[in-house]
Amino acid sequence: MTTTPLPGLVLRGIQTPLRLADFKLIAFDMDSTLINIECIDEIADAVGKKAEVAAITEATMRGEIADFRESLRRRVALLEGVPVEALQQVYDQRLRLNPGADILVAACKAAGMKVLLVSGGFTFFANRVKDRLGIDFARSNLLDERDGKLTGRVVEQSWGAICDGAEKRRTLLEVASLLGVTPQQTIAVGDGANDLPMMGEAGLSVAYHAKPKVREQARVSIEQGGLDRLLEVLV
Repeated sequence: MTTTPLPGLVLRGIQTPLRLADFKLIAFDMDSTLINIECIDEIADAVGKKAEVAAITEATMRGEIADFRESLRRRVALLEGVPVEALQQVYDQRLRLNPGADILVAACKAAGMKVLLVSGGFTFFANRVKDRLGIDFARSNLLDERDGKLTGRVVEQSWGAICDGAEKRRTLLEVASLLGVTPQQTIAVGDGANDLPMMGEAGLSVAYHAKPKVREQARVSIEQGGLDRLLEVLV
């Protein structure tokens, strides 16, 4: 069943309104979900490789490149030699929160929910967005650097090397377990194919200005307006 209670907001198989208080954890993708850019594309712009990297990013988010890990390694390799200060420039000059991100996060926190940022992007940006929005937990990829420049590799972390779709799913379930809540008490918000595994586990899956493959599988698809439109479904 598909219903459209308001223009640009598509619901599938759910009866509204839902109660925000029934959920205990919300997980967000970062790039193109909480924020307006794909950070890796903007970093690549520093070495004149934005078009090349963006083409791989777009194909991956559409689900045309199934192996996210290989896709990320290919793209990160193209960043070799980028000055580390370029990351700060991207953050300062290009990164913006998507409309309604602060409102939705604040509403979830006010309802007693925990907030998770789980990203196939990079810790440099994820940690800053986490602090900016008061997010509780964050997991993302760590870029290797040497002598003030990126090496074109990602760093192995305690949980693994690359936060892909499987790791997003695992992180959602892990944090839910640590909090003592069930997957049905979680919400997952994303826009790309690598968000589908965690969205498939969550009690409520939300697509935000997403790729067609993601919109088609989400219980809620926000296709116009900001992230805070989810609050039209959750009271």
